[in-house]
Amino acid sequence: MNPLIYKCPVCGENLTITHLFCSHCRTMIEGKFSLPSTPFGNLSVDQLQFLLVFIRCEGKFNRMEEELKLSYPTLRSRFNDILYIMGYEVEANEDQPVISAHDRKNILDDLNSGKISAGEAQTRLQGSTKKVEK
Repeated sequence: MNPLIYKCPVCGENLTITHLFCSHCRTMIEGKFSLPSTPFGNLSVDQLQFLLVFIRCEGKFNRMEEELKLSYPTLRSRFNDILYIMGYEVEANEDQPVISAHDRKNILDDLNSGKISAGEAQTRLQGSTKKVEK
């Protein structure tokens, strides 16, 4: 069975359902039916899949980085696109670290082995590259 589509593939307008069919008793109902309107109706299949991964990863981008093999900025951008399409305002947050899961692990390994101080580790984890005095 094909997945339900909401938009006309030719012109992009909303489709109207005109037939319903029960495969068990073979009853067919004709009329004009509408689908419930949800903010998810405007999302592409890829965007819906992204949201499923987001939910499975409990909204943690560091887990999504590992699963999808994408950087934090890419994930954040895709998430912001979805929010915008769903009609929500996207706030720019300059305080978010732009650091990969791999870099984060290396920083924590350096801290654990004593190569860097706790202050320097904190600064690096927050996305800054400036050195902190020991």
